[in-house]
Amino acid sequence: MFGLDNIIQSIWNVLVSIRITDIIDMALLSYLIYHGIRLVRETRAQQLIKGIIVLVAAYLIAVFANLQTMRFILKNCFQWGILAIIILFQPELRRIIEKIGRTRLTELGSFFTQSEDDLLAEKWNEAIDAICDASADLSSTKTGALIIIEQKTRLGEQIATGTVLNCTPSAAVFGNIFFPNTPLHDGAVVMRDGMILAAGCFLPKPQKEELIAKQLGSRHRAAIGMSENSDALVIVVSEETGTISVAENGELTRGFSKDSLKKLLRTRLLAEQEPDTSGKEKNTFAGRVMSKWKK
Repeated sequence: MFGLDNIIQSIWNVLVSIRITDIIDMALLSYLIYHGIRLVRETRAQQLIKGIIVLVAAYLIAVFANLQTMRFILKNCFQWGILAIIILFQPELRRIIEKIGRTRLTELGSFFTQSEDDLLAEKWNEAIDAICDASADLSSTKTGALIIIEQKTRLGEQIATGTVLNCTPSAAVFGNIFFPNTPLHDGAVVMRDGMILAAGCFLPKPQKEELIAKQLGSRHRAAIGMSENSDALVIVVSEETGTISVAENGELTRGFSKDSLKKLLRTRLLAEQEPDTSGKEKNTFAGRVMSKWKK
């Protein structure tokens, strides 16, 4: 009980000694540490931070367990660690400093305070370009493709049937995935948060498959089935005609070009102006089924 009173008294002494400048100092340091972590996220420096945490934990264990040799070695590592970090991660540090230097003074605040939504929008901007470039390339060579863009409904069941990639999208990556006779070309690609999460995924069948025009192949049927069971956007490139189609809410819209596809995706994913899809053919389960499908 006596020890507990001392601890409480010590904490109280620290609290009453805190000044306004100390609060500002701690807030500023926390701000810099937080945004510093965001800057190094998804770079080699992220692994560095994990390594430093492991070394600090090992040092604390060595201190409490009185492991003199380990304590001596780790203490010397920390003494030279800052210099080693600067040498090993000089390219990353230079890029960060150059990026700050290119940022205008009025934009400097937004450079550090960029929200998660802004970061996600940047990812989707790049992903949309990659999807549209890949769709146009695959359409020109009549290479079949099936790309699912996950939205609010999680697609864990479909992801579990494929191969997890978790890679940055690009036209080259999509081209390699859907290249004929490769292991993943028959399945679907699932995208989440602007990244290719998995490939070679299998999709559910449509609820009323008998109502779908017979001219539509397995990819289009799978796309309709997926859009029925979730709020996902599903992009299909026909292997027979090279036609680019989009399935959404159980409805298949065909005849997209690279530009119209980009406009649609930016509308759905980035909340831009609604595209005009008038004049495109549609296939739905509400009885609007064409008996003769133009190719």
